[in-house]
Amino acid sequence: MRLATLRTGAQTTTAALAVGADAYLPLPARDAGALLRNPEWRSAARDAAAHASTSDVVHGATLAPLLPQAGKVICCGLNYGDHIQEMGRELPEYPTLFAKFADTLAGAADEIEVQGSERVDWEAELAVVVGATLTRADEAEAQAGIAGYTVANDVSMRDWQNRTLQWFQGKAFDATTPVGPVMATPDEVDGGDVEVRGYVNGELVQRGHTRTLVFGPARLLSYISQFTTLRPGDLVLTGTPGGVGMGMQPPRFLADGDIITTEIDGIGRLANRVSIRQPARHHQPVHSA
Repeated sequence: MRLATLRTGAQTTTAALAVGADAYLPLPARDAGALLRNPEWRSAARDAAAHASTSDVVHGATLAPLLPQAGKVICCGLNYGDHIQEMGRELPEYPTLFAKFADTLAGAADEIEVQGSERVDWEAELAVVVGATLTRADEAEAQAGIAGYTVANDVSMRDWQNRTLQWFQGKAFDATTPVGPVMATPDEVDGGDVEVRGYVNGELVQRGHTRTLVFGPARLLSYISQFTTLRPGDLVLTGTPGGVGMGMQPPRFLADGDIITTEIDGIGRLANRVSIRQPARHHQPVHSA
């Protein structure tokens, strides 16, 4: 099963079931996260599909962020061995975690607008969608609580990130983290056994396999649930493989108009144009004495 969130108007969205290539069946929930908060969401989606007619199916839909109202967006940094090495770090004993707000999320084809950063970097990632309430869960419970997997890019403003030891301010710019295009359920995709790829203007810059994660999806959810309760519709980003711009020699960053593409087989592809704007500089008038 594959779920999406469609834009149906300037301010409105609806959950949807993917029923083919670029074909979606709207479901009775405002977004995929709201649908997941219904304990019977799987049967509700199946029933809708069983009773749908061809006229109910939407083609060529505009995709919103998969979980536009996510209660928690928690990210893991430094979780692939090669990325840890390129950043000059040691393998961690515990996950390096930081949080985002739902305001940071963007759609699968949205333009990413950044203002005020000159070091905009890419981070292709697998993301985990929570499908059950998890409090101090063990790994088996966490695995059973995974609703599915999606694609994300943790676009990072490195100049802001490196202002302090805390990464938050470089990771939480509004509408800069594309997520989607769909959530694929675990019976369709094994999140512990997929390849994550990232491209800049068609050039492959990142390629990593989730088998090499230091902390896999279930282990991450279990760990996080020890200190904060995870709920249906929450989102956990699992980290990025090697190949980020900051790790290159010399470092490379995105330019205005670049296209970043993020893909995971079995889930889909994000393709986002990056618009980089510097804030206007206001000059004080010069007064003669």
